[in-house]
Amino acid sequence: MLTVTQIRALKPRAAPYKVPDVDGLFLLVQPSGGLFWRFRFRAHGIEKKLSLGSFPKVSLQDARRLRDEARAKLIDGIDPVQEKKERKLAAEIAARTTFRLVAEEYIQKIENEGKSPATIKKARWFLDLLDRDIGKRPISEVTPHELLAALKRVEKRGHHETAQRLRAFAGRVFRYAFSTLRTDRNPADILRGALIVPRVKHHAAVLEPKRVGELLRAIDGYDGRPENRFALQLASHVFLRPGELRKATWSEIDFAEKVWRIPAERMKMKKVHTVPLSRQSLYLLETLRSLRNPSEFLFPALHTSRRPICENTLNTALRRLGYGNDEMTSHGFRAIASTLLNESGLWHPDAIERALAHGDRDRVRAAYHRGAHWAERVKMAQWWSDYLDQLRVGGKVIKLRPRKRA
Repeated sequence: MLTVTQIRALKPRAAPYKVPDVDGLFLLVQPSGGLFWRFRFRAHGIEKKLSLGSFPKVSLQDARRLRDEARAKLIDGIDPVQEKKERKLAAEIAARTTFRLVAEEYIQKIENEGKSPATIKKARWFLDLLDRDIGKRPISEVTPHELLAALKRVEKRGHHETAQRLRAFAGRVFRYAFSTLRTDRNPADILRGALIVPRVKHHAAVLEPKRVGELLRAIDGYDGRPENRFALQLASHVFLRPGELRKATWSEIDFAEKVWRIPAERMKMKKVHTVPLSRQSLYLLETLRSLRNPSEFLFPALHTSRRPICENTLNTALRRLGYGNDEMTSHGFRAIASTLLNESGLWHPDAIERALAHGDRDRVRAAYHRGAHWAERVKMAQWWSDYLDQLRVGGKVIKLRPRKRA
């Protein structure tokens, strides 16, 4: 058996040589002077050697303990060399499957599937928020406590809705990792209910008919860029979401058919949306076209025709008209239409929902309503524009009468 004194007295030679201890343990002495522990054994009739580290980092006592642990594994039918290779491979795989790397792979996947640029941009933002806490961690080792700490960091800044969406994004990344065999758990699912639920914020809008008339007259008197005025005027007629309106291109407008066809990739529900155009809407579009802006966009940005107006332009225009953020927003035009059309009692609720491009989870029902309510939507679009004209000049206000339910 070796002693520490004997080990320290060993001298290097021109070629490597072995100094035995007992039970297969030996020291390999290299020409450089390095001393390396090895354990020699046989597994399935094949001689193998297991590296146990170098002396003095691994002491004689520790080397013997590691040898005994390896021998115990052999008794249980475990090859310690193969086990070490598997552990090393697992560690390498873990290093290559950090949360950030898997999340980036997931984002690339949904981008290839056709998700909108806005969705991809938001996903990358979420990843940046999580990167500080768990980005470099192997995704299979991220604990609920670590994820919760990252989410709470955002929540403590008062961003309750962001924290909720951040948890949902993390959950999608973990589910992707699970489906690609890189983790066996989803810590985000465990954290359901752990975060503050934000209060639902409704988009501010003036809903009283007389005040709607005042708003329309104020828009007509807007003295900023003509494109911004036309955007606000059209917003009141066509029920589109602000993003769908501001990114509109001339190729979507069919003056002959009197419709506006918005491609699926620009719609929230990812379905083509067709808007029937009233006489008033067509007049606004014809007048806007007469400005002859050299852009594919109906509402190009101020300093470049290659991009549409930014998302804050219309809200800024409303502030310029004297409407506060808690009083009226660009999204509020949809609330005005939804509220007054439903309260008129003249139109089927499903026709109004189709006009607002709200999704229907029942595919059969959705397909039926697309066709069944088109004629009604055409009539409703013209009636709505005529009604807005009445409100604009201070004319008669509809008497609200709830629609009778079948």
